[in-house]
Amino acid sequence: MKFNFITLFPSKIQAYFSEGLQEKAIQKGVFSVNIVHLRDFSNNKHLKVDDTPYGGGPGMLLKVEPIDLALKSLGEDRGLVILTTPSGIPFDQNVAEKLSKLQKPITLISGYYEGVDHRVTEHLVDIELSLGNYVISAGDLASLCITDAVSRLLPGFLGDRESLEEESHNERDVLEYPQYTKPSEYNGWKVPEVLLGGNHAAIESWRKANRKKVDPDITRNL
Repeated sequence: MKFNFITLFPSKIQAYFSEGLQEKAIQKGVFSVNIVHLRDFSNNKHLKVDDTPYGGGPGMLLKVEPIDLALKSLGEDRGLVILTTPSGIPFDQNVAEKLSKLQKPITLISGYYEGVDHRVTEHLVDIELSLGNYVISAGDLASLCITDAVSRLLPGFLGDRESLEEESHNERDVLEYPQYTKPSEYNGWKVPEVLLGGNHAAIESWRKANRKKVDPDITRNL
C-alpha cells in the first residue's frame, strides 16, 4: 500500500517514519510513503496557500487551487482521497480495517487553520475523517494516526499476527483484557493467581471475563 501526504510540514511526516516499527515496515516493503509539500503548488510568490473566508469570520482557510494541483500531480496514484477534519466521519477500528483492505493508494490531506475551502470536500475528496469530538492544531497528527492504525493491519507489519486477534476495539465497545509481566508481586500488588498456574483454559476464561468495557461517561473520574 502507498500513503500520500499533502502537508504544509513535510518534516513532521518524515520524522514519524524515520524510526521504529514504521521505518522497519517501509524497509520491508509493507507500505510506502510519499510526501507532497502543498506550498510547491502555490501561485503566490510568498508561497501562500491560505486566505480569509468569504463572508467574514476568524481564521484562514486553505485554498482550493493548491490542493487541486497537488492531487493532480499524483495522477492515478492519488487513489482514495481523505481529508482530516473535526467535522468528518469518526475514525475507528472498523474504518481502519476497511482501509487496510483497499487495493489502491490512500492520499491524506491535512487540514489547518480555520479549515479548508469547502469546494475541496465537494469536488476533490472521497471521504472526510475525524479522530474524535475535539480539535487539534494541525491535521498532520490525524493523518499520521490514521496511517498508523491502517498500516499495522497490513500483512508483514507485525511479526506476530496473533497480536491483532484480541486487540482493543476488535469488538464494539470491548477493550483488551488486563495483562501482567514479571515480577508476580511488586509492592504488595499481586498478579492474579490464575495467570500463574499454566491452565490455559482457565486463563482464557479469566481473560474473557475481564475484558474491559467502553465507559460512555469517562469524565466521571476526571
